[in-house]
Amino acid sequence: MMFFYVFVAFVTGGGATIAYDKYRKTRRSQAATDQADKIIKQAQVQAKELLGDAKTDANKLADAARQEEKERRSELAKTEQQLLARQSALDSKLEELDKRSEKLRKHEADLDVLKDDLRSIRAKQQENLEKIAALTKEEAKQKLLKMTERDIKQDLVKLVAKMQVDAVEEADDKARMIIVSAMERMASDQTAERTITTVPLPNEELKGRVIGKEGRNIQALERATGVDVIIDETPGAIVLSSFDPMRRQVARVALEKLLSDGRIHPGRIEEVVAKAKSEVDKMVKEAGEKAVKETGVVGLPPELIRLLGQLKFRTSYSQNVLKHSVEMANLAGMIATELGADVRIAKTATLLHDMGKAVTHEIEGGHHHIGAELAQKYGLEDAIVHAIDAHHDDTEATTVEALIVRVCDALSAGRPGARGDTMENYAKRMTELENLANAFPGVDKCYAISAGREIRVIVTPERIDDLQAIQMARDIATKVEATLKYPGVIKVNVIRETRAIEFAK
Repeated sequence: MMFFYVFVAFVTGGGATIAYDKYRKTRRSQAATDQADKIIKQAQVQAKELLGDAKTDANKLADAARQEEKERRSELAKTEQQLLARQSALDSKLEELDKRSEKLRKHEADLDVLKDDLRSIRAKQQENLEKIAALTKEEAKQKLLKMTERDIKQDLVKLVAKMQVDAVEEADDKARMIIVSAMERMASDQTAERTITTVPLPNEELKGRVIGKEGRNIQALERATGVDVIIDETPGAIVLSSFDPMRRQVARVALEKLLSDGRIHPGRIEEVVAKAKSEVDKMVKEAGEKAVKETGVVGLPPELIRLLGQLKFRTSYSQNVLKHSVEMANLAGMIATELGADVRIAKTATLLHDMGKAVTHEIEGGHHHIGAELAQKYGLEDAIVHAIDAHHDDTEATTVEALIVRVCDALSAGRPGARGDTMENYAKRMTELENLANAFPGVDKCYAISAGREIRVIVTPERIDDLQAIQMARDIATKVEATLKYPGVIKVNVIRETRAIEFAK
């Protein structure tokens, strides 16, 4: 029984629990439904509001677009009106241009008529002028051209002459100032030292000793020195003959020692010649070092200094070559300073420009080319080599320093007392100069004056006019430079003179 109550209670409690669960689920479902309805209603309200706003915005945009379209149409209408107005203006201008063109065409036709009238009038005038002047048009034209050419030619001659005079005066003034400024700072001997080629005999007794038995002493001296010893040709003197100035100097020193000592025999001769060679070598070295010191040229190889010293015993037209080179180097330094050129290159090149003369008896070729080869051999720079090579006219001078070497060479060689010349050479040079000028066509007479410093050429005025005279002076000067050898500068003076002579009776 008790079990039955328990069972009934359990069943009743389970049913109540189930009913309660069902009720709770129902309540939850109802609440969810209400909540969903509420959310839906809110969404509907919000959608209505958004739709209203969208319609409002769309209406605003549509109004703005209509307004903008209206404004565009208004602007297009204005533009169209403006274009129509411009087109109307262009049409009116085109009509006006057409009218003007028509007028111009009429004027051109009138001008053509006037031109034809002028041509006919000019032709009649030309016919009348030809009848009056007795000249055709071509003849008058040629005559006028000749007159104009003659006038222009005279003006051209005057202009060329004036320009030449101005250029020469300006160049002469500037060159004179530079040269005088350089020369006044340097004093040189008026007479140059001459190489001694004869040794005086103190007495006739020594002549026999010098000759020796069967001439053995002379033969020994000639073998030891390499020079020819001549005794009988010059009374009271012994002549030493050799192309090598160094050998001649050694022979001179040795012979003087032998004559002063009096002991002359082959053994003694060989001993004295050896001492003389040593002394001459020392003299050569000292002369070269002294020249370098006097000119301030530094950095020369010892071999070139020795060659420079050998020039002490070499002369050119009786002018001592070493003194000539030292004088030139000092002049070159002063002139280069005035011109703003490289003083070191100018002085070095002028000092060494004639060193090829020390070996011309050993090497074939011009001394300037030999000197340039030696300078290049011992590592001197190209500017110095070129200046040495170009100090004569067969090589064109392309640098200022090379031109300075040429100028200094002419100054040193052409100054009074610098060089001597034989009468035969002088007469030959004068004759060659006059013959060269006489070879030009149109030359009547020519005279070499001022010791060959000037040549005056008198031309035939009927064959040579003023312009041709100027050209002839230049041509003669060019030919003289190319064909003749001369010291200094030669002035070419072409003279054209016309004389009109009548006699009153």
